[in-house]
Amino acid sequence: MIHIITGDGKGKTSAAAGMALRMCGCGKSVLFGQFLKGADSGEVTILRNIPNITVMRLSRDYGFFKSMTAEEISAVKGEHNAILRAALDGEYDMLIFDELIPAMNNGLIDTELLDAVLALDRETVLTGRSPSQELIECADYVSEIVKIKHPFDNGVAARRGVEF
Repeated sequence: MIHIITGDGKGKTSAAAGMALRMCGCGKSVLFGQFLKGADSGEVTILRNIPNITVMRLSRDYGFFKSMTAEEISAVKGEHNAILRAALDGEYDMLIFDELIPAMNNGLIDTELLDAVLALDRETVLTGRSPSQELIECADYVSEIVKIKHPFDNGVAARRGVEF
């Protein structure tokens, strides 16, 4: 089954991390792949220490897509595709691809690799804003997290342990 967690609200990554914990708590294995993310975060620190959860992400923080050089875009795409190949090569019960949707929307993954991964018989979770209609149609679950109010709107920066 394919799950999409989307929307402009806070909590998409946290919801996906919760799904990883639930799966692992049932004795199953999880690949938790993060796209477009390389900076340290609280959930990654914990998830890396849980047996049966494999975390893969960028080797470093490349910043926002619009500020990446051509060389950085090529490196990011290569690292993203390595996560998808690991999903194809591994025997995971659940595949979580955090922020895959914006990576896909910006051409930072090989869509043929993604199609092969989505064809696997695995619980697969995709997060990120603005999924294509085609992606929504192939999903079994689509949940939208809506922002009603957020401190960022009043100039409050992201806080460690809350937003990352």
